[in-house]
Order: sequence, then structure tokens, then C-alpha cells
Amino acid sequence: MFYQEEMDNALRFGDVLKGFILTSPIINNPDSLENYEISVFQPDYCVILSPCCSIGHKVITLSPLIRIRGPFFNNPYFSEDLTRINRTMNPQHTVPPSVWEHFLDEIKQEKLEDDLVYSFLDLFIYEQHLLFPEYSVHRKEGNITTQYHMIDFKNSYKIDCDKIHSPEQAPLNKKVLQLSIESRSELRDKISYYYARIPKEDVIM
Repeated sequence: MFYQEEMDNALRFGDVLKGFILTSPIINNPDSLENYEISVFQPDYCVILSPCCSIGHKVITLSPLIRIRGPFFNNPYFSEDLTRINRTMNPQHTVPPSVWEHFLDEIKQEKLEDDLVYSFLDLFIYEQHLLFPEYSVHRKEGNITTQYHMIDFKNSYKIDCDKIHSPEQAPLNKKVLQLSIESRSELRDKISYYYARIPKEDVIM
């Protein structure tokens, strides 16, 4: 079960909200801040990226739900269930079979040294739901109509809101969906991995 049937009377990490406005600066030249723009938009739905225990003090972090990518369906392992992208998998499942077959043997062996890995490290897929608008994903063999959506960890926005004092003292009327404990754990695990990766140059031998 991806979503919890009965929602808590509190905001939780991973909750889907509606009605929020997101903004971000667009800076063309950081050496001269005279030329910049402010992007303002209101997505249909947003996801809470603030940890449950950090929701409050009139601040919350959100990420907009966006449409999925057509190439996901090139991989039969994903096309059966796009939420598989949220979990670790065998290395050979991260790419379509036709791509895996063309890897050199040494590359295959190198990848297989890792038992389980993530694919699309910066993305988390939200299961289809009747609340979400339908849209078409263009495919050569024919368009696919879907209600899958996703968040990109790179798209996070800090929101100042006078009505957010705690998870319970918040605009709960803006909450429309809550993840199940299992789904929220998957989101927590993947975003933790995304931020905790250690670059090769920082590995202590």
C-alpha cells in the first residue's frame, strides 16, 4: 500500500499538499546581481521534504510533483511498476536489457560487484491516484496515459508560512494524501542516500 487510507491530523514527511506557491531566483551572472529574475509558480501538488520532527517554526520545505519521463518505459522492469525506481535493485535492472547486453563483460562485472543499487538517484515516484490529473507520455509505439508523478530531490523550496507552528498546528486542510509507513521509509532511505553519498576524492582509506 503506497498511501495510508486514514490520514493523521498532522503534517508528515512525504505528505502531498495542495495550494502552495513556490519561488526561486534565476541568476544569469553571480558576479553581477543586477540582472536576475524571480520564478513564481503554483504546482497542482507538492510534497513535504521536511522531516516530521522539523516541521514548524513557520518554515517548511516542499518539492513539486512533476510528470514522469517517457524513457522510464524503455525498461520493462520499471514499466511493470514505476515505484520500483524508489527502491534498490539488482544492477542489471537499472537499464533496459538491450543496454545491459551491450555492456563489456568487465563493465558488467564491475556493476555486479554491488549487490543492490539505486537507479535515478534524485527521483522518487509517487503511485498513481485518482486525485492526480491524467496526462499522456509520448511513446513511439503509442502514447501512454498515466497518473504517476514524481519529485526531484534537486527541486526543493523553503516556504515561510505563519500558520506552520508544528506538525499538528498547521494548515491541515491543504493535506490531501499521506504516505504509508513503508512508502515514507522508502522516501527517507532514498533521499538519505542521495545526500549521504561520498565522492571518490573524499573517501578515507
